[in-house]
Amino acid sequence: MAEKPSRRDQILNAAAELFARHGFHGVGIDDIGAAVGISGPALYRHFRSKDAMLGEMLTSISERLLDGGQTRVDAATSAEEALRELVGWHVDFALDDPALITVQMRNLANLTDPDRRRVRALQRRYVEVWVETIRRTVPDFDEPTARAAAHAVFGLINSTPHSAHLDRDQMAALLSRMALASLTPATVTS
Repeated sequence: MAEKPSRRDQILNAAAELFARHGFHGVGIDDIGAAVGISGPALYRHFRSKDAMLGEMLTSISERLLDGGQTRVDAATSAEEALRELVGWHVDFALDDPALITVQMRNLANLTDPDRRRVRALQRRYVEVWVETIRRTVPDFDEPTARAAAHAVFGLINSTPHSAHLDRDQMAALLSRMALASLTPATVTS
């Protein structure tokens, strides 16, 4: 049986859904409180401000992506497997947490300066995991090409919150095939 999320996690999940739907500035503390069945002011027992909530949310997303990506690359037995695992990890994240992807794409500028610096540092490290993996898989790619390819694949995968044309498994398969085809010789995608 799945563990029940903590109240803090419930608040972050509700805030993510609301921020994705209405934007950070379009959501008030009372809206978030109502979504989890408490008063807006009661949120201050869990977070010092709406800014702190966004900071924790985006830092947590960035840490989760980095840790999950690095773990999969470290466990892989070949560069090709590492790339497939990395693509699969990011596809699963985007499909399973579309609100978080939307919040991450739209709200970086709304972070406080210290939170923005932390999130950007984590994001840069995640990109480096991709760049290194792409370069090991496709040695002909220099660093700028691998970096551009990684960002292009993020754009492809992160567009999923805007698409509801296929069921989750079909979308995962399509995104994985497209991402791998764009990054590698044909032998890696099979």
